[in-house]
Amino acid sequence: MPKDHLNTVFKGALILSISSLVAKILSAVYRIPLQNMVGNTGFYVYQQIYPLYGIGMTFALNGFPNFISKLVAEQPDETSKSLIARRAFHILSGLSLVVFFGLQLGATWIAAHMGDVNLAPIISAVAWMFVFMPWLATGRGYYQGKFLMGPTAVSQLIEQVVRVAIIIMAAYFSVRLGWDNYRMGTWAMSSAPLAAICSSLIFTAFGLRYLLAPAPAPTHPLPSYRKLTKRFVIEGGTLCLVAAVVILLQLVDSFTVMQGLVHQGQLPEVAKALKGVYDRGQPLVQLGLVVATAFSATLLPALTDALAKRQPIEFKRQTQAMVHVSLALSMAATVGLVALMPQINRLLFGSLEGTTALRIYIISILFAALITTYTSVLQSLNEYTAMIIGIIAGLATKVLANYIFVVHYGINGASAVTVLSLAVMFAVMWLGSPEDLQQVLLESGYLIKLLALSAVMGIVVILSCHQITALVGPILANTRGMAGIITVIGVLIGVLVFVAGAVYARLFTIREWLVLPYGKRLIKAVAKGKEHHS
Repeated sequence: MPKDHLNTVFKGALILSISSLVAKILSAVYRIPLQNMVGNTGFYVYQQIYPLYGIGMTFALNGFPNFISKLVAEQPDETSKSLIARRAFHILSGLSLVVFFGLQLGATWIAAHMGDVNLAPIISAVAWMFVFMPWLATGRGYYQGKFLMGPTAVSQLIEQVVRVAIIIMAAYFSVRLGWDNYRMGTWAMSSAPLAAICSSLIFTAFGLRYLLAPAPAPTHPLPSYRKLTKRFVIEGGTLCLVAAVVILLQLVDSFTVMQGLVHQGQLPEVAKALKGVYDRGQPLVQLGLVVATAFSATLLPALTDALAKRQPIEFKRQTQAMVHVSLALSMAATVGLVALMPQINRLLFGSLEGTTALRIYIISILFAALITTYTSVLQSLNEYTAMIIGIIAGLATKVLANYIFVVHYGINGASAVTVLSLAVMFAVMWLGSPEDLQQVLLESGYLIKLLALSAVMGIVVILSCHQITALVGPILANTRGMAGIITVIGVLIGVLVFVAGAVYARLFTIREWLVLPYGKRLIKAVAKGKEHHS
């Protein structure tokens, strides 16, 4: 690959990574004020239908655009690229119409199987988003296939900003005008198609020129619609499945948690509020995953480059750095959030309800980050079998066990099954991955060092929080303001303990430190300290 072209690819990947990071943070953060404004039951109403939106946006933002970009990149000239994009648009249009009419006609049936027929109008509202999915996915995929990431990045940010703004406005008017939770939910989910319309405008010129104008004569043979549809189902479907793992688990929760709580003996209104409490874990897990995967993702271009240049030793080094950084950050985020969960729950959501369930749920960060990292490496190696089997095994675990665990253990059971499902997924992927990739976790005692360091950090943070609580007294400690102060102090203590321990135990290589924020400065500071003492 020519150097100029490689620089363009890296620059594009960086732009897309930054926009994805901002979009993910927005997607996680807005749910905290939403829950504060509409309460646990209102949050339940929104979160019950959110997985349908999440799956649609995964198709439009990640899964199908990545597959279409591959199709476009395979074509030898501009005419072939535009024609393959046109065919992809036609296939996706058929798929999206099937999903749209299925959701519209089956809204009442789906809502009934979720245990709440009042959710039907919200399902109908979110269904309109699928009408715009082919336009978005094809536009994004076409430009990504030409290594132009700007349009995808801009459309992604527009979609999130518009959607979040509409959701917060819906929550505000719901409180101000006294709407019921289902009316609020319908307006909030109407944000999905409205945001899709706004982000689709980025691809207007592309669509008018390549999708709707008369088709030019082909210059090279193109795959038939039948072969292309088969590739969409197998290759594109796999990419969508990988990208939607966590959202699919949430969809299972939508069909089982509330009904399981009712079967347990809870009144329907109490069950809805408890499901809303359980759903507090989702934005926390999302934020934790942003932290855990953002910095390791910066190694992806180098990984791709090493593979393209057939440099197996460099590929292994980059893979090791990526896995080690992701695992360390996810472990630190998980242990820190578990240790600080009472204070975080009080600070963000105004109560201590569901603290145990949230502590269990947070462990999802660890396995979800590892799954994200390993799937990135396996995709670069074109190793899909272990991924597919792992995802199917994890989803089967969730489907088979969730309802039973909720009936017996309430929302604690739902949290435990989510963690178990992700652990099963990762275990299958790890066992099915090449031996070199398996050994990355086990080399040079890394895992033992990390577990010991995380345990020390967690104990120090918990003891520090108990000490502060004892000093200020239980009444003041239970206020949101003091919960915020304790949280900030706990985070600072946790970071200091983890970083100092990582330096002392030589947890990271120089390459791995350089990936982390301020890693270069830390290396220089440690080197100066050694010179001073020598």
